[in-house]
Amino acid sequence: MTYLVKHYMSKDIPTIEDRASVTEAGKAMMNSGGGFLIILKDGQPAGIVTEHDFVNKIIASGKDPDRVLVAEIMSSPLITVDPDEDLLKASELMQKHNIRRLPVAKDSIIYGVLTAREIAQRIREYVDQSIKDIMRWISPFGI
Repeated sequence: MTYLVKHYMSKDIPTIEDRASVTEAGKAMMNSGGGFLIILKDGQPAGIVTEHDFVNKIIASGKDPDRVLVAEIMSSPLITVDPDEDLLKASELMQKHNIRRLPVAKDSIIYGVLTAREIAQRIREYVDQSIKDIMRWISPFGI
């Protein structure tokens, strides 16, 4: 049995336009509670900004968050995964790119976000289901 990303993703997608200041983005991120925002350029997903970007690209650099646009600090191009992709492949993609949040998209439409936290919170369910699947597979063989 495959475990699809669409069954594990969050459908909450906090967004902000690329012309917003880092201060505006910080307020939006605080209100969303997710620690990230998908950045839109002309209504299309263009990148992502996380609390890591705020710390490393603004605070540690001594920049004024009122004068910097989120477009200047966002990670782009946006790395995404298809909603029908296997969860393990998505996890490998997250590890390969050293990211904790992976937008779920198809045809430039974002359907959700898969996070390392969601995977960690639901790993027991995943393992339990995997064991049940293995037991069903081997039981016809009398093992």
